[in-house]
Amino acid sequence: MPSADLDRNYVWHPFTQMREWNDPSHAPIVIVEGLGAVLKAEDGREYLDGNSSIWTNLHGHRRPEIDQAIRDQLDRIAHSSFLGLTNDVAARLARELVEITGLSGDKVFFSDDGATAMEAALKMVYQARIQRGEKERTVFVSLANGYHGDTVGAMSAGHSPVFHSAYEPLLFETREVMSPACYRCPHNRAKPVRGTDARLTRRCGWECVDELTTALDDLGETAAALVMEPRVQGAAGMTMHPHGYLEKAAKACHDRGVWLVLDEVMTGFGRTGAMFAFQKEKVAPDLVALAKGLTGGYLPVAATLASSDIFDAFLGEHGELKTFFHGHSYTGNALGCAAALANLAIFETDKTLESMPAKQRILAQNLAKFWDHPNVGDIRQEGLICAIEIVRDFATRQPFAFTDRIGHRICEAARANGLLTRPIGDVLVLMPPYCTSEHQLARMVNALWLGLNEVLPAR
Repeated sequence: MPSADLDRNYVWHPFTQMREWNDPSHAPIVIVEGLGAVLKAEDGREYLDGNSSIWTNLHGHRRPEIDQAIRDQLDRIAHSSFLGLTNDVAARLARELVEITGLSGDKVFFSDDGATAMEAALKMVYQARIQRGEKERTVFVSLANGYHGDTVGAMSAGHSPVFHSAYEPLLFETREVMSPACYRCPHNRAKPVRGTDARLTRRCGWECVDELTTALDDLGETAAALVMEPRVQGAAGMTMHPHGYLEKAAKACHDRGVWLVLDEVMTGFGRTGAMFAFQKEKVAPDLVALAKGLTGGYLPVAATLASSDIFDAFLGEHGELKTFFHGHSYTGNALGCAAALANLAIFETDKTLESMPAKQRILAQNLAKFWDHPNVGDIRQEGLICAIEIVRDFATRQPFAFTDRIGHRICEAARANGLLTRPIGDVLVLMPPYCTSEHQLARMVNALWLGLNEVLPAR
C-alpha cells in the first residue's frame, strides 16, 4: 500500500483538519530523506525546508557530526532510567547548558519537548512558593496571545483562543496582560509605513510595560511569576517585541519579588542572532525552558533550567515531601543528550553565531521586495526568524477573513516552487536552517513571493 494511503488509513496528524487531509483529492507530501536544507519526497521531488521542520532543525539534515554521535552512543546504550540513576552524557549536557546560558548556579531538569519543559517550570514555581512559606503567591501572569504548549498547565499560561478555547473549563486562571506587539498595538499612534518594521516606527509611551506593572501591583503578594516568550511570540504570528521590553519586564518582576519564567523553546539556540534571546537584553531568568533546537532537530529532548533559589526550596528530609514529584520515562535519554552535545559543538566549529549577521542581511535584502505588494502589511525579522503579515488593507491593517485561509493558500502555492513552510494564520514564516546557502535563501524567498502573487495578484 502506498505511504499516503497508509497515512490516511491509520494516522491522526497534529493541528490538522483530518476531513480535508483524508479527502481523496488531497495528495500529502511524504518525506523520505533530507540533506542540509533540502527535504526529499517519496515521489523524488525536492523541497527547501523553509521553517526548519517546524522550528527544530538548526544545522541541517543528516549533519555528519550529529549522525556519528548518535551511532557512537548506540554502540554503548540508547537509554536507561534517570530515576535514581544518571548517565555520563546527560550530566555533561547539563553542565554545557548552564555554561552557555551564563546562568551560574542553575540546575537542569530534563524532559521531552517544549510543553513538558514549560509544565515542569510552572509546577516548580507553584511548589517552590509553597515550600518557601509564600503560599499566597499562586497567580501566574502571562502575555496575550502567548503559547507555551498544549498540556493543561502550558495552555493555562498561554492565551491562544484558536488552539485552546475548547479546553477552557480545564484550565487554571492566570492574569493576562497585553502583548508588546507593535504592529497591531492599540497604543501605537504611528501610521503604517511601507519598508519599515512597525517596531521601528512605533509611537507610544510603553503602555505595554505600564499594563504589566499595574497588573503586578494589583496582584501584590499573590503574584508568583511572569511567563513569556522573549523577543518573539511564535504561535501568536511571530509577533516581535520592541527591544527593551524584556529588560523592563524583568526589572518590574525583580523589584516586586516575582519570578521570571522564559519560554525559549523556539527562540533558543541562535534563532534571534544570540544563543538565547534573553542574552540580548542581559536579563537572568529564574526559570528558562529549552527544547526544539536543543538536539539540532534530531530527537525530542527538552530542559528546564532553575535558579538556586527555586532548586533550594525542594531540599529537605525525605519525610518532609519536598521532592519534585515530576518526571518522564525518557528523562535524560542518552541518545538525545549525545545528539544535543554534538549539536552544541557545531556552534563552535562552524562559528555559527559569528556568521549569522551576514545571513540576516542577505535575508532582509531578499525580503525587501515584499513591501511592493499591496497586501503585505508588515515584515518582521529577528535574527533568522522572518514573518510577512498579509492583510486585506494596508492603511487600516484590516485582516482577511479567517475562513479565506490566505496564508495557507500562499504556502500551498509556494510548494509548487520547491518551498515547504507553514503559515500562522495569514502570517508567512521563514525560519531557515543555519546551513542554508545564499542561493537557497534567495530561492526560499522567491518561492514565497511567487506563491503570494499567485494567490493575490498585485494590481
